[in-house]
Formats: sequence, structure tokens, C-alpha cells
Amino acid sequence: MRITSIQLTDFRNYERAELRPCEGITVLYGNNAQGKTALLESVVLSCTGRSHRTPRDRELIRWGQDAGRVFVRVERRDGSHEVEMLLSQQRRKTVKVNGRALQRTGELMGHVNSVLFAPEDLRTVKDGPAERRRFIDMELSQIRPAYYYALQRYAHALMQRNRLLRDIPLNPALRDTLEDWDAQLARHGADIMTMRAAFVREVSEAAHENHLEISGGREDLTVRYAPSLDAGGEDPARALLAALAVAREVDIRRGATAVGPHRDDLVLALSGMDARVYGSQGQQRTAALSLKLAELDIMRRALGEAPALMLDDVMSELDPKRRRHLLRRLEGVQTIVTCTDLSDLAEAEIGAAWRIQDGSIRPEGGDEA
Repeated sequence: MRITSIQLTDFRNYERAELRPCEGITVLYGNNAQGKTALLESVVLSCTGRSHRTPRDRELIRWGQDAGRVFVRVERRDGSHEVEMLLSQQRRKTVKVNGRALQRTGELMGHVNSVLFAPEDLRTVKDGPAERRRFIDMELSQIRPAYYYALQRYAHALMQRNRLLRDIPLNPALRDTLEDWDAQLARHGADIMTMRAAFVREVSEAAHENHLEISGGREDLTVRYAPSLDAGGEDPARALLAALAVAREVDIRRGATAVGPHRDDLVLALSGMDARVYGSQGQQRTAALSLKLAELDIMRRALGEAPALMLDDVMSELDPKRRRHLLRRLEGVQTIVTCTDLSDLAEAEIGAAWRIQDGSIRPEGGDEA
């Protein structure tokens, strides 16, 4: 897959701009807070319908404007795909694919695919379970639209059940309606758990191989799915339904659902030790890089072609050894790299470089694009 055009209108700090990435490595360089990350964010938005930086679409619109637009064109094995996002301060965004407005965001999945690696991805290793669930959800949704829909249905049922749990102490007669929401949670939750388990097995294998290569065989990275309940070989829907029934009284007292995929986690271990607790900064950074390269491997296999890879100011964060390993993996992968200093990419074969300044895009040594 290759991105051929990114067009922005009143998006973040861009009034109007277009970037045409090259087939190899495209570098976006300049000082911080000039708009480099916003260009990558627009690609993420075209992949999943969501920004990786904010859940509020209104924040994506340029200050003082009522609307904004993102347009991304890609060339894939089956031809050209065009994704357009129309953002509004007054109403929900409109998503179009090849000129046709979509009724459901899930229809967007699979038209533009990318893997983003940014310094904050270290949080996947260092922070709590929510970051690791987000890691799974963002990538699995791109290659399995059924997973995205299961997440949506589960989130709706979870919200309704939690609202009911808070209302029951005020109106005990509502208790009888819990069974209906329990059944929905169990059905959709089981779908999520099954797909997550299969995905994490792939991640663990690919991340293990990448980590061995980066660490020179000195460390062994394993990734294990840690669901909030162990089905013990039982049908996951039946196991989750039983767990919800057992936890019902506690849930009512707390006003929240204590068991289900929204409480899942991943365990990242380095030579058998929890990377979150015992890993050094360098070891955690290597684990995060291994996970991202695993995403790239898995998506390439699932899609039959490589997704776009976006590296947001990570070269300066990596030591020379990790940097060289990452650069070796870029062959055949369209890559967009942001940095403040081109010297961070001295070893890379750069196809094109653009200077980003105050929401404008200029070719290296040239005029505004």
C-alpha cells in the first residue's frame, strides 16, 4: 500500500496543505509544534476514524473555523482508495470512501492501513492495562472489521449495564432487567476475547523474533494475553455470563461492572520478568519497538501488502543499534518520519524531505507546497 496524497483544510494548524509522500522514506522536519505530528494524525484518522491524540473531533479543526477536511488517497493492489473526513463544530463528522458517505465507521476499515510508532508508545510497556488494550484495539480493528463492531456493541452494552447498576439502589425493580444486559455483554465480550487471544498469539511470536534480533539474543520477550477471567477451556460466553452473575451484588454496590474484556491486560515479560516492573528504560524501549515491528509483520501478512509506517520523532529516542535495526526493516515499506534534525537520519536512504513550519509544507530548500 502506498499513500499518494494527504490533503488538509483547516485541520489543526493547517489552513490548506498537501503532502505527496514518496515510495520510500519521506522525512518531515522542523521545530516542535509546527504541524509534523498533525500530518501523521490525519493518516491515523483516515485508518480508524479516530485520532490517536484526542477523542474530540472538534479539537482537530483549526482554531476559529467551523469545519475542517482531511483527504487521503492510497494505491493498493486492488486500485486507488480515497478517504475523506469532513469535520464540523456543529455536527458529527462525515466519512466518505471513494466519494460515498458511509453509514457506519466500521466500513472505513481496510481502505487505509498504517502503523504509528511514537515516543508515547513506551506507555504500552510502562503504564496500566488501558494502554495495552488500546494497543490491541487500534491494530486489530484495522485488520478485522468484525472486531471493531464487537467493540462497539460491547461498549454500548457495558454503558447501559453500568447505568442500570447505579439506578438499581434507587429503584430495586430494575434488578430483573440486568439479565438482558448480561447476555449481551457475554455474547459480544466472548467475540472480543476470542479475537484478542488469537491476535496476541501472533504478536507474541513476531515480537519475540524481533526482540531476539534487536537484543542480539540476550533477552527473550514474551507477550501473554491476560483476560479478566479464565474460561478454563469453557465456552467464553458461558464463562463470562457466569462470572457476571457471581459479581452481580458487588457490581450493584460499586455501580460498575468488574469483569469482562474492558478489564483485560497483556503481560510483557523479559526473560521471565515483568517488563513493566523490572525492565530498564532501554529494555522497555526495545520491547516497545519489538511490538511495533510485530504489528508491521502481522498487518503485512493479513493484508498481503505492507501498511504505511509512520515514525513520529522516535529516531532521537533510539540508540544507534536500535536505529540501525529499525532502518533495516524499512525496505519495501512506505515510511513517513518526523524529526527536528535531519542528522537523526544520517544512515537512512531518504527519498524526500519536507520542512514543516507554522502549518506550511516546503520541500527541502524550496518554496511552500
